[in-house]
Formats: sequence, C-alpha cells, structure tokens
Amino acid sequence: MKSVFLSRFFILLPWILIVIIMIDIDSKRAIRSPAAGRHSRAPQAVRSGASTQGNRNQSALPMIYAITPTYTRPVQKAELTRLAHAFRQVPRFHWIVVEDSTVRTELVARFLAGCKVPFTHLHVFTHRRFKRAGMPRATEQRNAALAWLRHHRSRRDSGVVFFADDDNTYSLELFEEMRSTQGVSVWPVGFVGGRAYERPLVSGGKVVGWYTGWRPDRPFATDMAGFAVNLQVILANPRAQFKRGGSQPGMQESDFLKQITKVSELEPKANNCTRVLVWHTRTEKPHLANEAKHRKDSVLIEV
Repeated sequence: MKSVFLSRFFILLPWILIVIIMIDIDSKRAIRSPAAGRHSRAPQAVRSGASTQGNRNQSALPMIYAITPTYTRPVQKAELTRLAHAFRQVPRFHWIVVEDSTVRTELVARFLAGCKVPFTHLHVFTHRRFKRAGMPRATEQRNAALAWLRHHRSRRDSGVVFFADDDNTYSLELFEEMRSTQGVSVWPVGFVGGRAYERPLVSGGKVVGWYTGWRPDRPFATDMAGFAVNLQVILANPRAQFKRGGSQPGMQESDFLKQITKVSELEPKANNCTRVLVWHTRTEKPHLANEAKHRKDSVLIEV
C-alpha cells in the first residue's frame, strides 16, 4: 500500500510544482500592478505639490480690493455677472459691492452668494436731491467702501484699492499691472471723454500730462477706472474721501487724488500708459416699451 502511495505521489509531484510556480508568478504580477498604478498617479502628486506651492506664492500677493457701486436697474444683474466672470479668475481678490439702497436687495445678495468671488456687501442710500442730472454719482457708496477698509484693515495688511464701476469691461492683465502699486498707479482707459481712449502722457517714467478729450486742465485728467491706490495710502490718509459738496461731474477723481498724491508721484503702468486694459463700455439701455403694453408673465423671473 505504501509503495502505491509513493508511486502516485511522485507521479503527481511535477504537476504540483507546476501549479505552485504558476501561483507564484501570478502573485508577483499582482504585486507589481499596484506599483505601476502609483507611478501613473505620481504626476498627479507632482501637480498637487506644484498647486500647493502656487497657493503659497499667491498668499504672498497683495490683495486687490475692487470697489463697485451699484444701483437697481434692468441691466444691473447682467453688469455684475460680466464683472464676476473676470473677477473670479483673479487671485487674491476681494470684491466690495455697495448698493445705492436703504437695504441690501435680495437680487444682489443672491447674486453675490453664488458668484464665487470673495465679497463684502454694503449699502448706503443717496438722497434724491443728489441724483439730479449733472450731479456727481456714487459718492456715498465709494466713501462707504473706504470707511469699511479703514475699519477692517490695518497696517499689517498689504493690498491695492481699485474703483471698479459695473459699466466697465476689464482685462485680466490690468489686475496684474496694478498689484505692484506702491502709491498711486495710472493707465489708459478706453471709450471715455468722447475719444477712443484717454491716457497719462509719460516721459522718463514720469507722468507729465494727459491725453484727453474733456477738461485737459483737470489736475488728474483720468477716469475712475484709470488708477489704483495702495491700501496703506488709504489708511494713512483717513480723511481722504470723495467730495459731494463743491465737486463737479468728472472732477471727483481729481478731488480725491489731490488729497493723497501728486502728479509727479504717479506710477505709470500698462507699458508706460500705452496699452488699454479697461474700457468704459456701458451696457446699452434695454428697450422695454412693450412691458407696459402687454400682460405680465404669470411666473416671476429675475432678470
């Protein structure tokens, strides 16, 4: 019996060894396979590290504080939407939206909550007597934003303040140009003053005059979208604000800048003020004459 068992054992032994060898090969393949997967994910790990490094580098950038006065009108949401599409692509950006209203409106509050741009939502009402034709606009709103900055930011904060009206179109390059502002920086603006553009005239790296189509005698013949101010300059001049009394339309920029800088101290940007990176486009007023002539929709739709 024993001899029969041994003979069968030796007959089966080669087959047993072959099975063991095959199992061993399969197990090695299984071990190598996850390793290959990790290598394929390695570039992702590198990208993740690069992204982390990029985030660290971005955190060192000065914050851009864009101040946007706005008021209720048919194109308000459309205007803000255009701005948000640009602003959400700018790193280290904080949007201060100030409504001309007695309360924060639901439309703007809902919009900002979903716009994916860090924001502060303020409101201040402009009295009707200051809304007559020919009166300076958005004075109270810009001053409210300046007051917020002075209350919520300190000497430890680095940043640049820019007055980003909601009827303009902005190139992303503009924000990189202004970010290095040490005092007050300036650049051209398209479609203002009845001309294709207005700009500071630069010689030897200094502003020496103004190319403009309106009131060239202004001390600072620039548009509201044509300059930015270092945050520390705002904080160092706590009384500097936009004037209501005594200011004329188109003169608010000069009245404000005179309080914080001199023409000789301005910092030309945009290739010595030879490139237009912001345009005063002004959305066309929609024709809504038929709204009053026809029955209202049964569904309330926010435009």
